[in-house]
Amino acid sequence: MSTSMNRRSLAGLLAAAPVVLAAGRAMADATPHRAAPPVETRSLDELHRAAMAEGGQVTVYAGGDVPNAYAGLENAFKARFPGMKINIFTDLSKYHDARIDLQLARGRLEADIAILQTLHDFDRWKSEGKLLPYKPLDWDMFWPESRDVDGAFHSVGFIAFSNTVNISQIPLEQAPRDALDFLDPKLKGKIVLTYPHDDDAVLYEFDRIVGAHGWEYMDRLMQQDVKWIRGTVPARLVVQNGERAVSFTSSGPLVAQANTPLRFQLPRKEAFLSWPQTAAIFAEAPHKEGARLFLSWMASREATISRTSQWSVRRDVTGPEGVNPIWSYNTAPTAFHNFMVDRARVERLKTQFEHIIGPAVGANPTGTKGIYLLGA
Repeated sequence: MSTSMNRRSLAGLLAAAPVVLAAGRAMADATPHRAAPPVETRSLDELHRAAMAEGGQVTVYAGGDVPNAYAGLENAFKARFPGMKINIFTDLSKYHDARIDLQLARGRLEADIAILQTLHDFDRWKSEGKLLPYKPLDWDMFWPESRDVDGAFHSVGFIAFSNTVNISQIPLEQAPRDALDFLDPKLKGKIVLTYPHDDDAVLYEFDRIVGAHGWEYMDRLMQQDVKWIRGTVPARLVVQNGERAVSFTSSGPLVAQANTPLRFQLPRKEAFLSWPQTAAIFAEAPHKEGARLFLSWMASREATISRTSQWSVRRDVTGPEGVNPIWSYNTAPTAFHNFMVDRARVERLKTQFEHIIGPAVGANPTGTKGIYLLGA
């Protein structure tokens, strides 16, 4: 499906960014030492009973950019654990982290768990003592690169952004796959992209493209009559419904689905963005046992297989049939974390892309508002 990349080449790629890595090490060094907790030994049924005794609730703030993005996950959790009440609130990660910080500052935390794209927040929250270390069931089955050594946080799955195409408009074999392909004059008026200054993951991808092809790339891209949009799932839906034909700023299933004209493809030559979407329980979580139950269930083989359309964090669940472990593709899943740590550079890049593209236009695609989401 793409060029192979072993762990040695991954290490070499990461070594090419010493300044950013140094920032990551500095944050790690500043973290106060705490004894790591033992791996969870209670079964899911035992955790369920403990969570019910606590009140049978759990509240999750999850990063996403369409309303009710996790309705299926909520329903699966409630079906597996009768009597449990779960609320998974979707919003852009950059809004959820600010919401959580405000709640902590006000002394009334609503969220038990955060599952976010803003990976630097977990470093900060850990260093501030805001996280409850927890190693869920099957902790030792996780890829080591997807978890904090002290159990403060861990990934619930790898996400990749790359190319999507509507095959009713462009044949799959003719679809653009690498950055320069999107400059083809034949694609003018057929491209939809997410604002890079509105989404840090998309910003990372644009930074990679400019690093490879220069700022002139943006000048040429701006001549392509691109439809700019807030949100990566909204960009994918624009392609899926045929309003535009292609994008390179969205995710999608690695194995094609027959009931849709949408196809997700990795680049032919270039690297692509991937990262471990990360979760943690807060030390002030109102429902700690409910949170432990949810994360241990999410880590379980049964739940992982049912929801994995890209790559799992479990070593024994690599991904859909025919998909190799993520480490064998031309991507560096840990590099995005290092990018996110350097906030000064991220903010400079946002402003630079806004100068070229213009301000992000449109309402928050999730429609989520307010500091508290459960109500008074």
